Amino acid sequence: MSDRLTVRKTYKLYIGGAFPRSESGRSYPVTDGKGRFVANASQASRKDVRDAVVAARKAFGGWSGRTAYNRAQILYRVAEMLEGRRDQFVDEVRHTGASKTQAAAEVDAAIDRWVWYAGWADKISAVAGAANPVSGPFFNFSTPEPTGVVGIVAPDSPLLGLVSVVAPAIVTGNTAVVVASEPAPLAAVTLAEVLATSDLPGGVVNVLTGHRAELAPWLASHMDVNAVDLTGVPDGDVAGLQDKAAENLKRVFRAAGDWAGDPGTARMTAFLEVKTVWHTVGV
Repeated sequence: MSDRLTVRKTYKLYIGGAFPRSESGRSYPVTDGKGRFVANASQASRKDVRDAVVAARKAFGGWSGRTAYNRAQILYRVAEMLEGRRDQFVDEVRHTGASKTQAAAEVDAAIDRWVWYAGWADKISAVAGAANPVSGPFFNFSTPEPTGVVGIVAPDSPLLGLVSVVAPAIVTGNTAVVVASEPAPLAAVTLAEVLATSDLPGGVVNVLTGHRAELAPWLASHMDVNAVDLTGVPDGDVAGLQDKAAENLKRVFRAAGDWAGDPGTARMTAFLEVKTVWHTVGV
């Protein structure tokens, strides 16, 4: 009988394509559905939020400048890798108290949703854009463009909720700083490992774990964040974060609970800016 000790996994942050510990050196215990210890997760700080925003801004130009078809290819590759690590995700979702059947259903739904959003990468511009009728010798086009850096407070659904808020933000060319579920962050870190070993450039998605009440205000008030998704924020905290977001006229999106139903296009169009271009008709 082997007396070998199991190598326990260290759940760290994901910033700029790397896995640093929190600069504060803090961590917090993650427990399962029965209150039993599962792992320690890094407890991110204000400085980690700033570092993540810097990484997201640096990655924005390259990611938004890729063709929509190429973004679709990269996101589909992520789905392939999610499928390959399905059993690991099922185990991590089960830590929340879900049965094996429930956990498997959530993981399968999350993978399918990621694929669904990936397929929209080269189609959303046709839906959200338009060729506008004008009077005169001009062409007039409205084309959607990514907003920029999107701060996201994810819901507590460990994987499906996370995918439902991250995928629509990045598929259109935005970059993201995500505050993962506070009680169930493990699947988020594993998703980050998938992203790090896929073709997704570092900095496109940055994952922070820790206390939502500590991190969300710094994300909402950060002057280099262009939009925030407050889906995972409790109702009583939304107004205060909206006030902070107003300091630099951030877009604010929140439709609590909507991620569980049919995804639709609302989450993608929420983080798009529409540019209208006039062009003279050639003679």
